[in-house]
Amino acid sequence: MIKTITLHTTELDYEDKAVGELLAQLEQGGGLLKNTVGIISCHYEFVLSDIFKAACEALPFEIVGTITSAQSVPGEIDTLLMTIMVLTSDDVEFDTIVTDPLMSGNPGQVISDNYKSSCRAEKPALILTFAPFIAQNCGDEYVNAVTEASGGAPCFGTLAIDDTLDFVNCFMLADKEHHNDKMAMILIYGAVSPKFYVANISESRIFGKGANITKSAGSLLMELNGRHVKEYFDEISMTDAAEQQYAMSSLPFLVDFNDGSPKVSRIFVMFVDGGYALCAAAMPQGGTMYIAKTDGADVLLTAGNAIDEITEDIAGKSALLVYTCISRAMALGGNQLGELELLDKKIGGKIPFMVGNSGGEICPTMVSGEKAINRFHNNAFVACMF
Repeated sequence: MIKTITLHTTELDYEDKAVGELLAQLEQGGGLLKNTVGIISCHYEFVLSDIFKAACEALPFEIVGTITSAQSVPGEIDTLLMTIMVLTSDDVEFDTIVTDPLMSGNPGQVISDNYKSSCRAEKPALILTFAPFIAQNCGDEYVNAVTEASGGAPCFGTLAIDDTLDFVNCFMLADKEHHNDKMAMILIYGAVSPKFYVANISESRIFGKGANITKSAGSLLMELNGRHVKEYFDEISMTDAAEQQYAMSSLPFLVDFNDGSPKVSRIFVMFVDGGYALCAAAMPQGGTMYIAKTDGADVLLTAGNAIDEITEDIAGKSALLVYTCISRAMALGGNQLGELELLDKKIGGKIPFMVGNSGGEICPTMVSGEKAINRFHNNAFVACMF
């Protein structure tokens, strides 16, 4: 069994005050059991002001997580906020791994080697993953490496996102340190049965026919229906929108891997040399791409449906961890905290939770037998309850 305690502070100036608030909340939560780990989401100002470091030095357990642009725990929602989800148990165990730098040119191999050299012989019940936002790296490679190295353990997590224009502060956080080139993992062992939820775009928002992905290389989309991607975009009058990055945030793709698993969402980033379309996640050759139109109403509708499913399954569960793509907050316009507010309203005091914005979401779409189909998502609301 896991006991969960959520901590938070808005204090950015005085380390003693911030630490005092966190320690008081921890004591109010009833103290710690034998094995403990902390998951953090916070604005980067808490790193730059050394509040994050002071919290790690004061709290008697390892803390890992990421920078986020907005976050929430029960009753607290803000941008300038630091939140920590404390998982503590007598019979569930937690191991942490921090990888070597992922800028080597083969990040998947780095993750695989670090995992295999650090993990136990048994497969974990759940892997939580936290990585910085690295524009030139494809999140699918991270997910595939963890899945293969772990033998198909379910994997859930996020890429960091900040609120700067150049994403310069999208750090992974691990025990007093912040990194822009390393990934962290929490491996959970024991009697844990996680459930996963994914919300992206309503099927009713798909327009036009799907297009076959006939040539691609990772996140580089090269041909659709046997034609150059730029020609295809010209034909459906999407080139102008594609050349405006923010316009494309409301025109994401849904991709069917054609393997029986649910569709996943993808976002266009930019045209690159050769006129190819660089996307924020892998565009699998042999898959089918659908164009969809999203807006604030659909963001809240799909998130609300997922939260209703969570509420139905909440009995017997101890913790709820949620990440939602920054593009969904952008679609909400002036109501950018709308999803976080909806979650707090619907979940209330039913279960301890933590939610943060994300620069890319990691969540299984299916778990069958002893293996999970882990996917990297864009434009998604993902949740893990355990």
